[in-house]
Amino acid sequence: MESVLPARLQEGLTALRRRPVAPTEKCFGRLAGRWPVTADWLAENRPPLLGGDFLLPALVLRESALAANIDAMASYCAAAGVALAPHGKTTMAPQLLYRQLAAGAWGVTAATVPQVQVFRAFGIARIVIANEVTDPAGLAWLAEELAADPEFDCYCFADSQAGVALLEAALGPALAGTDRRLGVLVELGQAGGRAGCRTVTEAAAVAAAVAAAPSLRLAGAAGYEGSIGHDVAPATLAAIAAFCRDLRRLGELLPGLGGPDRYLLSVGGSAYFDIVVRELTGPGADGQRPLVLLRSGAYVSHDHGFYRRLSPSAETGRPGPRLTPAFELWAPVLSRPEPGLAIICAGRHDVASDQDQPVPLRALAAGRPDAPLPVTGMRVSALDDQHGYLAVPAESALAPGDLLCLGISHPCTTFDKSRVIPVIDDDYRVTDALHTFF
Repeated sequence: MESVLPARLQEGLTALRRRPVAPTEKCFGRLAGRWPVTADWLAENRPPLLGGDFLLPALVLRESALAANIDAMASYCAAAGVALAPHGKTTMAPQLLYRQLAAGAWGVTAATVPQVQVFRAFGIARIVIANEVTDPAGLAWLAEELAADPEFDCYCFADSQAGVALLEAALGPALAGTDRRLGVLVELGQAGGRAGCRTVTEAAAVAAAVAAAPSLRLAGAAGYEGSIGHDVAPATLAAIAAFCRDLRRLGELLPGLGGPDRYLLSVGGSAYFDIVVRELTGPGADGQRPLVLLRSGAYVSHDHGFYRRLSPSAETGRPGPRLTPAFELWAPVLSRPEPGLAIICAGRHDVASDQDQPVPLRALAAGRPDAPLPVTGMRVSALDDQHGYLAVPAESALAPGDLLCLGISHPCTTFDKSRVIPVIDDDYRVTDALHTFF
């Protein structure tokens, strides 16, 4: 991977691999208090996760799953003839973004200007801001960055003529007299959804305004289909397909409004990207083949809940890459205060619960990594800040000090729980550390 990265990205990767892990980072306190822990040090020494040096609870990522998911999505996009700009807000982990870029990603997606600042600090040159930008400070920084670096290839969304006017007012003075332009994707939305023009007609008027603005470049159209539904019911899938067709229709109008002949169409979260590919690839009514750009982010870790239910896969009966859940949360049992209840040392500060509760995967007897305990009939019923309520069969032998391994749902609100995330091999040895920048 490292050999195919541009020099500026290789430098960023090297700096992160040598970045010290402080004893104040979650689960690293005992180890980092005794040794100069870095990602490189972990790769060389491979300490065991459950060997007594890592403090629990510990949220970890499996390296084999990360590698398989990155390769699977890259292969899927190549075969489908679409580009990929992974949504960096999912992980905010430049080390993972570098791997995705090395695997062929077209660029990186951000949601906010502060996220763009993080990615720029680590040398990433092509960024799509999948959002409108309207705050003065963010616009001022964006104008300065575009003017200062001719290699910075940046795009943002616009869904109103007022928003276009804000972009032009901020960027115009900074870019006057140069050939630098901010790429703009006109956003199409849905009634009751988040941002985005509500009709193709409204979007076409915004596109014309973008084309007329001297510091802007009409690059294409974009949208987000994930807000249409959170299920795989036929009506939801049909509505997503219809939305993609509307976006395609908007794209076909762009060349006549001052846009390029080969416009960019960007859609695709991590749940319904197969429908996006089906509806947007191939020549349209105008005979053009747009550059279809997916912005999926959660695929890199996948999960045991939300995306496992929704993403294209054998489980949902829709064609897609084979993805493997990468996250595991290891937590000790604290108490068995009632026959049907165990309390574990893991809560909302450790793992996401906004979509589903964590899922019990396996359990180990205290001090006995070779002594698995059954998890049949166990479920997490609730989380407090630092405690989890585990419903267990009354006859379960689970006891204080035993270890529980949990799968997660919704990685987008799990990556932000740790500033440094251990990466394990399949023998549960820690071989890497991912730094996040939320």
